[in-house]
Amino acid sequence: MANRNLSSEELKMARSLLDEIREKLDVLAAGDLNLLFAYRRKIYKELIYLERGKPMTRRKVKLQRFDQQNGKCAHCNGEMKISYSELDRKNAVDGYTIENTELVHAECHRARQAAKGYT
Repeated sequence: MANRNLSSEELKMARSLLDEIREKLDVLAAGDLNLLFAYRRKIYKELIYLERGKPMTRRKVKLQRFDQQNGKCAHCNGEMKISYSELDRKNAVDGYTIENTELVHAECHRARQAAKGYT
């Protein structure tokens, strides 16, 4: 399933929100560039967590998937090392859950992404 794109009106609203956030960050930082950088980093990290979940949660899913798939790639059925494997979401919006992911070789993941036109 393709990821949803924003309409022109939704893009305008997103840009407006981003402008508000920038202004609030500037006020919070009060001219301190190091503090502004730290605030941006914190906001960025938390937004990524909202979309992808926290690293430990994804790590647990990855380990469970590895066990469920008996160490085999869901794409090519080849043997995998967990350190060279990646979780592939069936539907991005549903997040990194056992039900919504498969574990694949990093190379197989890139091939899947290319086939979907994401790379």
